[in-house]
Amino acid sequence: MKIYLLLAHPDTSSFNGKIADAYEQAAIAKGHEVRRQNIGDLQFDPILWKGYKKIQELEPDLLRAQENISWCEHWTIIYPVWWGSVPALLKGFMDRVLLPSFAFKYHENDPFWDKLLKGRSAQLISTSDSPQWWLSWHNRNSDLHTLKNATLKFCGFSPVKHTRIGNMKYLYEEKRAEKLEKVRTRLIP
Repeated sequence: MKIYLLLAHPDTSSFNGKIADAYEQAAIAKGHEVRRQNIGDLQFDPILWKGYKKIQELEPDLLRAQENISWCEHWTIIYPVWWGSVPALLKGFMDRVLLPSFAFKYHENDPFWDKLLKGRSAQLISTSDSPQWWLSWHNRNSDLHTLKNATLKFCGFSPVKHTRIGNMKYLYEEKRAEKLEKVRTRLIP
């Protein structure tokens, strides 16, 4: 399988970075082909200055991201939940990369659209200091709804699976090692 792996935490030395490393190594060991990008290493303007009225020229790193998305059969995104949502840099990445005519295309005479990235699946792996129940009850999984439903499914990704690792501030080395082992053994397609 062709897997595009996006580490969407800007710090590669974070626990999210360790998750990405474990995922990548396990996927390669299973025989998958992996292309990885670390969002913190990419050079791009995350702001849509004119919305989609005028498409900004894509920087080389974003062109590579579009190539990776077109190439992949499965997209894995690893990100932290900050303030109940995805990091701003990830949101800006999605705004800039998943463009009309690349990821979706509205119909002219009806309210529907074509999902131009059909035929691909996705896996979201998120971390948070909050417990899972808090994000579900208090925040209504706002990060997950935005990324899974309003973004990836909107563009045609299906299925989109999600794994959350909560209570990060209470996970000491032994528990973190258990979580990494779960990534290696149970989350690789």
